[in-house]
Amino acid sequence: MEKLPTINKLTALRGKDKFSDGEWEKRGLESSASELCEQLNSLFNDVLDDLIKAVEADASDRQLKGILSRHLSAFYRSAYDTEEREFIADLFYQLAKIVDVDFNHQLNTWIYGVLLGSLMRLGSIFKKAQSVVETLSQECSNCKTKLDTFIIERGDDIPDLCWDIIQCDSCNEYNLLNKGPHIRQLRFGNYRWIEQLSKDEFSEEQALVRLEQIRYFRKK
Repeated sequence: MEKLPTINKLTALRGKDKFSDGEWEKRGLESSASELCEQLNSLFNDVLDDLIKAVEADASDRQLKGILSRHLSAFYRSAYDTEEREFIADLFYQLAKIVDVDFNHQLNTWIYGVLLGSLMRLGSIFKKAQSVVETLSQECSNCKTKLDTFIIERGDDIPDLCWDIIQCDSCNEYNLLNKGPHIRQLRFGNYRWIEQLSKDEFSEEQALVRLEQIRYFRKK
């Protein structure tokens, strides 16, 4: 991580209205209440202040991740609706990318809970020691490449929890993935995970609407 460019990026984000009407519109959403947006901006500015100080002091990756974790816990998940939680998680992801630390598991756990967060970990720690018991495939809606999901372990007690929005490595098209139940651990193949939608909150029709939002706003 280059120190000065990192500080400059964090400082620029610090001076930005991160929850302006325009930022909500980019996500295809109406703005939340102004009081809430002001509170969210203040909370994120606290995160940014601590990150800037830490980078200036040559903090380690572990220390930077600790700062992100500590501040993420100040955002009470139940206080926000789905769109607000996704916005918060996206901004934390942006911060993690700026300071070059892997914060995906913590974000997945925060936004979807411990069970879904654990499923999203993808077995990266155990990858070299695990074998694939089954491969699920579906065609990319654009280039027709087979998008593979490698099942590492199945469990009869795991329900069908979520839709996944993924991005094909071959053509960058966004697709909706429906993995089904009984998956305890998995690993993605030739695609990137973008977003997870709980089936308790999203019907298939609603998930497809969210897919179209992502296709439109992220390709602009």
